[in-house]
Amino acid sequence: MPTSQKIMRKPVVAIVGRPNVGKSALFNSLAGRNISIVHDQPGVTRDHIVAECRRGEFPFEIIDTGGIGEQIDDGFSAAVQAEADVAVAAADLILFVVDVRAGITGVDSTLAAQLRRSGRPIILIINKSDTEKTDPLANEFSSFGFNTSLITSSAHGRGMDDLVQLVTLQLRNLGIAPPRRSKDDPLLDEDEEEQNPGKRQPIKIAIVGRPNVGKSSLVNAILNAERTIVSDVAGTTRDSLDVPYERDGVPYVLIDTAGMRRRSKQDTSVEVFSVIRSEKAVRRADICLLVIDASAGVVHQDHRIAGLILEARKPCIIVLNKFDLYHPTGKFHERVTQFQEELADDLFFIPYAPKIAVSALEREHMGRIFKAIETVRKASQKPVQTSAMNRLLQDAMQATPPPHVSGKRIKLLYATQKREDDAGPIPTPEYLLFVNNEDLMPRTYQKYLENTIRAKYPMVGLPCILTVKSRRAGEPKHAPARIRKKTNNPVNKSPRKKGQRAQKAKTGRKGG
Repeated sequence: MPTSQKIMRKPVVAIVGRPNVGKSALFNSLAGRNISIVHDQPGVTRDHIVAECRRGEFPFEIIDTGGIGEQIDDGFSAAVQAEADVAVAAADLILFVVDVRAGITGVDSTLAAQLRRSGRPIILIINKSDTEKTDPLANEFSSFGFNTSLITSSAHGRGMDDLVQLVTLQLRNLGIAPPRRSKDDPLLDEDEEEQNPGKRQPIKIAIVGRPNVGKSSLVNAILNAERTIVSDVAGTTRDSLDVPYERDGVPYVLIDTAGMRRRSKQDTSVEVFSVIRSEKAVRRADICLLVIDASAGVVHQDHRIAGLILEARKPCIIVLNKFDLYHPTGKFHERVTQFQEELADDLFFIPYAPKIAVSALEREHMGRIFKAIETVRKASQKPVQTSAMNRLLQDAMQATPPPHVSGKRIKLLYATQKREDDAGPIPTPEYLLFVNNEDLMPRTYQKYLENTIRAKYPMVGLPCILTVKSRRAGEPKHAPARIRKKTNNPVNKSPRKKGQRAQKAKTGRKGG
């Protein structure tokens, strides 16, 4: 059966213009959050970035394109132009952005002519008019001959509400907006999940790695389209790109991130911002794909990025890209086994992550990635019973007692799995260990308990989080009776003193 895959469809509005006219600020204002990097350096945005605008009567997609029409001296101008062409072709409506303070440039005139030939409806956005004093400067742009225009200052929010209303009206006039809802219908700004409670929540997948390991190529291979710019020059992707995607009826959001280099090698403030966005993408993702260049092997920066994933407590899958270049003459399974053994040594601190070998360039084995994601998702849905967890930990502590710390030894009172109401589609398992004194738990012994749990419950792709807490006043000193009576660990027994046993025996004889 062929794999069903498609990109979700809403009315699409593309933001187009030459570099540094405020397209990304306009995009962020419509999206309601900072997604595109805003910087005075021309050409910061390279890929086209997609988000949803929910400020109006109905949601629509907005696309921030790279600045086109000027030669940015970084080798990407042709690719950025192609990206913008793709966005224009996909758009239902175009926002053509110009800079009121700069006036009409030759590039603006060329772009205006190109956009008119596209046949798409156009709204001319005369941007960077921060006050009414600069509004008269907008008159010269009337020579472009566009029927609809608006003066704005996206950096200061001026004219944004009027823009949303204008876009909504244009989309309605084009006949591509959803029908109006009555007052009895659900609110238009409610989350789609609240309106459709049975709909499956999309899985957010952060695709991370050092520069030039093939992250954007991987996204393109998954989508089977040239969705992001691919180049041999490191640092092609600067923004974290959210790409809605559906495969076999399952919704996903692919987050293509900028390559993360050591801070000492980040040569511009734009690159620093890009790396910060990538780190944020890891934290908001449900699962991370750590992409490694199989032809180059594991390097120090791969270790650091894996550490970020581990620190963020995120499920992870390691994707061995460019595998067609790793001992290409050998048999596939033998090559996979050899590389996995090498990874086990190089990434020993993230052993829970399964390894998938692919070739994004050849678009081989993409389906294995999603099979692995589904395996991880299913594993996250299987909680460990409290009684079984307590027995396992008590047996482990009896087999290898904890060391003394300052003459004292930690005692496990009881353990339970933490549960959250909104844990996302791939919840990370976290176990709460209530003890007599959390300061008595050495890190090495906690690691021993983690390894014990993982040996019994593999939890493929999932980190095992143990949170140790001291017993607070009012909490039981020991595990519940139904748990405690099933273990023979002496640390949980509370034997009566000899005097108490003697008193009970004496009382019993009197009663007899």
